[in-house]
Amino acid sequence: MVSWIISRLVVLVFGTLYPAYSSYKAVKSKDVKEYVKWMMYWIIFALFTTVEVFTDMFLCWLPFYYELKIAFVVWLLSPYTKGSSVLYRKFVHPTLSSKEKDIDDYICQAKDKSYDTLVHFGRKGLNVAATAAVMAATKGQGVLSDRLRSFSMQDLSSYQSDPLSSGPGSTQPAAAQHRARPMMRSKSESYKAPS
Repeated sequence: MVSWIISRLVVLVFGTLYPAYSSYKAVKSKDVKEYVKWMMYWIIFALFTTVEVFTDMFLCWLPFYYELKIAFVVWLLSPYTKGSSVLYRKFVHPTLSSKEKDIDDYICQAKDKSYDTLVHFGRKGLNVAATAAVMAATKGQGVLSDRLRSFSMQDLSSYQSDPLSSGPGSTQPAAAQHRARPMMRSKSESYKAPS
């Protein structure tokens, strides 16, 4: 029995890397037949990858599941079986051709709705961000003003409790304190209206 990791490694190398390099060579050589061959492969591989997500969840318990996946990828790539070309021409192309208009309409509607939804949620997101910024600013301003108020009230209370003489906890010399107090008085007096 092949494990999941070996299966993933084989699908990665032979299902993705080798075709990617071959697609690069086709683009470089500008060979239209190679373009078409690899475009068919990538369409089939995209469908395989989509289906694989679900089969890996629900069918991985089947015996030889991973071996069948490896065999399928090899069959898709083989130049002898041309598996991707067979699947594309017999199933995918006829189905897509008959449903092309419906698929295009659905994609167009999905683009329009997704744009409208993006704009709607973008506006809501900006409104939420602006509200949060304003709330943070007002709360921050309130906290800042409370702090400043508490500092100024503390300074005033210490100023009022400390008369003109310097106490034992004073850091300024007495002369500096005497100079600072009249200056403060003169500033407050200068704001009074002339009588």
